[in-house]
Amino acid sequence: MTNFFDYINKPVESEKPSRKKPIFPINADLRKYLTQYGREVKLPVTYKDLERYTYSVPLKDKNGKDTSWEKVSYDMKEWEYLRESLVKIYAILKTEGDTSIINHLDVARIDFCYFGNSQPFRIRIVNKLNDNYDHYYIKRADASRVYGLELEHLMSPNRITYFTYQDTLVEEHIPGIPGDIFIKEYLNNPSTNLTRLAKEFVKFNERCFVQLLGDMRSYNFVVTIIPDIEDAQYRIRAIDFDQQSYEGRKNLYLPQFFKENTALVETVLKQLDKDSIAQYQAEERTMMTFRLASARYRMNELFDIMCADTISVPAKIEQLKKELTAYFKEPSSYFKAKTMGQVVKRHLKQTLQKNLMLVPKGRGKMGHSD
Repeated sequence: MTNFFDYINKPVESEKPSRKKPIFPINADLRKYLTQYGREVKLPVTYKDLERYTYSVPLKDKNGKDTSWEKVSYDMKEWEYLRESLVKIYAILKTEGDTSIINHLDVARIDFCYFGNSQPFRIRIVNKLNDNYDHYYIKRADASRVYGLELEHLMSPNRITYFTYQDTLVEEHIPGIPGDIFIKEYLNNPSTNLTRLAKEFVKFNERCFVQLLGDMRSYNFVVTIIPDIEDAQYRIRAIDFDQQSYEGRKNLYLPQFFKENTALVETVLKQLDKDSIAQYQAEERTMMTFRLASARYRMNELFDIMCADTISVPAKIEQLKKELTAYFKEPSSYFKAKTMGQVVKRHLKQTLQKNLMLVPKGRGKMGHSD
């Protein structure tokens, strides 16, 4: 299990992911998998269509500060086509394409984010009857991001809705308070239950490490507050899967080592002792093991494809193998892996092996081939 007390006196400033990660194309085998499980859907608009905007205006937050988003505009003919098509995509996301619900829906705005690798477009859909609005995202399709979305869907407590089509990826909006805003505006609120929040951050940290989901700095996850009988529960959800098993540094897969998350890590260290942290880590790994067991056939199909795919570069694969081997002190554990997909598969076995032994025979077994 990860050790939160490794954080003390740890220089976190240097833990930054690569400035630019390449886009890895979706290969034929992955496309077949996505089609089989209903993720590949013919869409009326692609990412390239949205790139044909005529001009953009910077968007500011409620305090008047610049964001990484720009409102984009199109010529009239282009806009009419996009409005109709984008509402249809919303129907595909929400009602499996039932267009009977879309007559009262419209596109209120299209925003573009120039920051990050996926450079997403954010589509705001508005209900004309009551002015309620919702969002979804259109991004460049990237195989590593798709693997991250699938692993999150199958192994975390969260379900993910997304679709691919050619070089386009459509993702639902994941509601919640962005982590950086939560730290700034909610963490020190007297109504915030710091012990429960600390417990959730420990579990989130564990999920990211087991799945090898990287770059979970505070602005790449959201916090949801769930009213409970006498208080509130918290759920931390990743919203950016661009850094799924790409980097070579182990600590980039542990949210506890990012300086942007320092306040949450300090909350854990103040609110929880070592035994409590170990308990919550064990709970999360147990739940991940049972999810793995329930989806074992689909996971095997996914890893058959992922292990043969290219989603990182050789130098980073070798670095991660060495760092994980040193961390677990098992010299031969990761060295047989030739691809990043094989590293992830080996890592799942390594981190969940004690829990897998408790699962009834055959339920949680993953394929032999590495």
